[in-house]
Amino acid sequence: MKDLFSIEGKVAVVTGGSRGIGQMIARGYVEHGAKVYVASRKESACVAVAEELSKHGTCVPVAADLSTQDGCRALAAEIAGREPEVHVLVNNAGANWGEDIATFPDAAFDRCFDLNVKGVFHLTVALLPQLEKAARPGDPARVINIGSIDGLRVPGMETYGYSTSKAAVHHLSRVLAHKLASRGITVNAVAPGPFESKMMAETLKNFGDAIVASCPMGRIGEPEDMAGIAIYLASRAGAYVTGAVIPVDGGISTTT
Repeated sequence: MKDLFSIEGKVAVVTGGSRGIGQMIARGYVEHGAKVYVASRKESACVAVAEELSKHGTCVPVAADLSTQDGCRALAAEIAGREPEVHVLVNNAGANWGEDIATFPDAAFDRCFDLNVKGVFHLTVALLPQLEKAARPGDPARVINIGSIDGLRVPGMETYGYSTSKAAVHHLSRVLAHKLASRGITVNAVAPGPFESKMMAETLKNFGDAIVASCPMGRIGEPEDMAGIAIYLASRAGAYVTGAVIPVDGGISTTT
């Protein structure tokens, strides 16, 4: 039982790992003994985060544009050239777009679905050989997709492309879980509520008090909350969990 939540020695890839929720997960993995590749579109941001996290373990920066299939394949090829096995893939990179319904453009749907949904699918498929090689009896490889509570309920903000794309992430996770279980790979989605991040900064600035008031637990998420669920899903403790969508939101999704 002492090793139930251990991820020591595992190789993890965390997309969107240079900030926000991705950085929270990457830090939790590094500090608990995993070798982590952080991927982000901005190379300088990746390098800065990897240098900081490498003070606590092993973290490697990899620049990648995951909004295209070619970009996903390029990242997978870069990882495959360094690692024959990938134990954990965290698909966290995402985009948001808020605008009034009367002017909400097609470009917003394209941006959100290209990165939030198609990027998740393309990178998972591209890394299947490394994930399959990492799978062991009783210890499958793991894919963890970061969705949102806005994909579980109707959000208050006008984020039509974001919320519908996150709902798609949740269902895609279930479909992939069903298809990949026989190949030794689990697939789950995490649906975060409000956390401190660049994407949430303006919302929290303007509506932070109201968001806290709406949360049954009376606070927004902290880095340990996100690291905890990601470590659970990557460890032996989460080995029999697949096809789940797990809210990490202090109970906000129970109120509507």
